[in-house]
Amino acid sequence: MPRRAGVARKTKYEQVPVNRTNMRFHAKLMTNGKRRLAERILRQALARAEASARRPGLEVMESALRNATPIIEVKPRRVGGATYQVPVEIRADRRTSLAMRWLIQAARKRPGKSMADRLAGELVDAMNNAGGAVRRKEETHKMAEANKAFSHYKW
Repeated sequence: MPRRAGVARKTKYEQVPVNRTNMRFHAKLMTNGKRRLAERILRQALARAEASARRPGLEVMESALRNATPIIEVKPRRVGGATYQVPVEIRADRRTSLAMRWLIQAARKRPGKSMADRLAGELVDAMNNAGGAVRRKEETHKMAEANKAFSHYKW
């Protein structure tokens, strides 16, 4: 026989509309298996980005991902005794994965109080073609352009 009256149930929280991009994003955002915390951070970040950009939060995130997505990258290729940085095109799923990873890394490096604030700022910056993730994409593209001479070493 239980000694207390019953278990207090937790209230349901509002959710971000579930789509594959959101699921992947908060899976990348998650640390130490804390999915609920990652979902809350993403939800708050989208709300703050929506308030500052005056556009729907999901639209801000889609635009930020589009601007941070790389098309080409360099991979090391050993020929003879030398190692060349060979530019190669990136598969579609890896492109989005890299963009998400770069957005989250840039948000973690930003100064700010909470992760939701930093992520919201990074999403708005990426939407406006600024910020750490977009800079990283541009560096990757510059490196690929500089090593275009080695593109015949593709495998």
